[in-house]
Amino acid sequence: MRDSELEHFIGLLNERKEQIIKNISSVESELNMLKELELNDEGDFASASNDNMVENAIGVQQTAELREIEAAFLRIDEGAYGVCDMCEEDIGVQRLKVKPHAKYCIDCREIAEKNNA
Repeated sequence: MRDSELEHFIGLLNERKEQIIKNISSVESELNMLKELELNDEGDFASASNDNMVENAIGVQQTAELREIEAAFLRIDEGAYGVCDMCEEDIGVQRLKVKPHAKYCIDCREIAEKNNA
């Protein structure tokens, strides 16, 4: 991978990291607001419970993506960025444009997803 491409992906990773940190902060604020609500009836409670589950799921997903981004930065430091963790072949630039923190090439991603299902 050329240095200019690597710099581009570092920029994308940093932008996404900043956005996720903002999202997580927002989710935490929403969850705190939900905890402070005075729930007067079952409908209010059901609605707040549903909102709480959604916010929680978003927070979990965002935290997982943040860990993947941090792992991508480690691969950059180690000189292994853009190399598939499974087959050790290069991950296509187009895939990295879509998911700059990808750790698998397309073929290995499908294998990993089938094994996790």
